[in-house]
Amino acid sequence: MLAVWVDQLLGFASGALAAIRQDERYPTLMRWAREEGPGRVGGDKTLAQALAPELWSQTPLERLGFACEQLARPGRNEPCWCDSGRKMKQCCGAVNLPGHLPPHLMWMLSLREWKGSTLKAALASGRAPAQALLEAGLIAAESGQRGRAQQILESLFDNSDWDRLPEQAEPAFEILLDLFQERGFYRKREALLDEVLERGPMFLRGVALERLCLMHLDNDDLDSARSAFVRAQQALPDSPTLAYVEAMLLLHEGNEEEAVERSRFWLRRLTRRGDLDPDQLQFLADLADNPGATLADQLLSAEEDLGDALVGLQTLLAELTPPPPIKVKQQDGELVYRSTAREDTFFAEFQEGFEIEIDPDATMGFLGDPWVNAGQWLPALCSNPEQLDSPAVLQSVALALTSRFGSLPWMAPSLLEPLAERLERWLIQVRQAGDGPLSWDRADNVQLLRAGLALVVGMERGSRQHSRELAELLLSLDSGDSLGLRELVLDQLLREGRNDEALEMSQQALASATGDEETPLLGMYMGQVLALYRLGKLDEAASALERARRHNGHAIMLLCADNPRPASVAPNTGAEVDPGTRAEAWQYRTLMRDQWRNTPGALDWLSSASRN
Repeated sequence: MLAVWVDQLLGFASGALAAIRQDERYPTLMRWAREEGPGRVGGDKTLAQALAPELWSQTPLERLGFACEQLARPGRNEPCWCDSGRKMKQCCGAVNLPGHLPPHLMWMLSLREWKGSTLKAALASGRAPAQALLEAGLIAAESGQRGRAQQILESLFDNSDWDRLPEQAEPAFEILLDLFQERGFYRKREALLDEVLERGPMFLRGVALERLCLMHLDNDDLDSARSAFVRAQQALPDSPTLAYVEAMLLLHEGNEEEAVERSRFWLRRLTRRGDLDPDQLQFLADLADNPGATLADQLLSAEEDLGDALVGLQTLLAELTPPPPIKVKQQDGELVYRSTAREDTFFAEFQEGFEIEIDPDATMGFLGDPWVNAGQWLPALCSNPEQLDSPAVLQSVALALTSRFGSLPWMAPSLLEPLAERLERWLIQVRQAGDGPLSWDRADNVQLLRAGLALVVGMERGSRQHSRELAELLLSLDSGDSLGLRELVLDQLLREGRNDEALEMSQQALASATGDEETPLLGMYMGQVLALYRLGKLDEAASALERARRHNGHAIMLLCADNPRPASVAPNTGAEVDPGTRAEAWQYRTLMRDQWRNTPGALDWLSSASRN
């Protein structure tokens, strides 16, 4: 019965609103209510007449600056407000509505109807009830009207009276942050987060801190992500989302065992509360059993259009047989790979669905977005796995997967490691073909090298050892390090506590440097300092620190500061930064400050040494 009433009410209210908008006069509405209204409520004329005045009183009118023209409710013995001529108690006062009448209904319907300048003026009036803004914004978002949804939801949160927000504002807040992200309104997103963190209600502060933590993870800023997580934990200590966020944070930090332990802690803690639904409990149990696999499954299930195709790709990669050998020979003192006709045919077939070309002037990048056509090339690749016998195909797939999933550690084992194993077989074959470098610009060598670089970068977070091993194999084929892999290997050695090896690598790299001030060596300089400090060689560390300071005078200050002003270049954008700049120092901070912070006394020593 309630469902019938809801349907009737929405139908009647929509018709009533259309009648009101003709001239925004009460008699027009009542004429419609008597003539057409009964047909919207099962033929009940008395119900139609009783409902119309209630809706009129809550309808915003443009002629009144979007205020409502509320009718005074008549007394029992006064003339009824439907203009029937009878007393209220004998007319509309005798009608009991079949269900609840939301006081914001006509505002919500108006917000769904208005467009352009009218909608803008209505929102600017500040008269719209928060619940109406919430519901209209959510409906617009669900129907794909992203611009309208953003405009309405911005008005919901653009106020200083946070107490008026309905409790259901949490999903609207998250949707608005997503809309800002998707539509490129990054400053608005940051401003909203700042506003909520400073003045918002506690339930929104927790969500904002969780989102802030995820944003820092996306930017590889692990130190800031950890700080945001701690603040979120203080604001909402029993939020189930914290279990999910902490698992992601620990996996990003490379602490897989701790991720399992903390997930089990959250399962025990939140189970005792007894207020979680079965799906939440099952997710926490899966997370406690295998955080990485659970997060990967969750991500794939959230991919509405590509979920099945990505699961199919996982299955394909898990069952791949070893690839056939490639054609490699030694020529003019160098190693040269040339694609065969069979490999070219496979690539041509793959490219029919993939369509996007690789940017020849970039080490990693496309001349377009390969995921626009993923609904074509992913299923086609799963149906024709032999295409991965072509290094050109593997190159495109590795670049595409890294661009989408490379920042998510839990995706590396199932999507990137199988491709890396396939490439390694070819690289070992190249190594066995003779001495000499595998140069980027010879024949088709670039296909192997670019695929290797993409996989090293993609596995860096989720399969660090495998990433380092592949990088070292590539370095053995390219002693000049044209791919810039030494600094990445150095970072991984430091994360694994292999300080002697890290020191040796940094010394070799700095000794072979040309002395060109334009060479980006900050990671090598600071890596050498950290390795020396960990090995207890403080005098040598101080000397190395002075060399690092001469290269970049911003690095020490940014490393020591708890909350410095961010540089304009984010570390995961792929944009190059100039040596010696604040942007270079900021990039190093976001990638490695957690290692300095986790080394006992390192930051205090760094701060003290910088003052001497």
